[in-house]
Amino acid sequence: MSQYAILIYEDPAFYETMPPEGWAAVVDAHNTFTKQVSELGGSLTGGGALAPVTTATTIKGGGTVTDGPFVQSKEALLGYYVVEARDLDHAVDIGKLCPANGGGVEVRPIVNPSTNPF
Repeated sequence: MSQYAILIYEDPAFYETMPPEGWAAVVDAHNTFTKQVSELGGSLTGGGALAPVTTATTIKGGGTVTDGPFVQSKEALLGYYVVEARDLDHAVDIGKLCPANGGGVEVRPIVNPSTNPF
């Protein structure tokens, strides 16, 4: 099995205006997703929600430090999972189940330097 990152991009405004009962639904959706990963024969090895985009600090080439995300867009990277899957197709099948609340997910292989040093 190989590891893949499932990167969750969503509109931060979705959460800024969410009523308290909405949070319970989001948590339930992610709990369901973690169960589905196992049901599909994958394994969840890590992940988390990221703090709001307003807390981001970007360091660009030459050491320039700025407040805010690297890229300005409506959708932002708000969370991630690390999963083990048989191959990219399997990881994509898992990624299709990941809740993104109107946003989207990106599935990317995680490089193992001992077997694929670029």
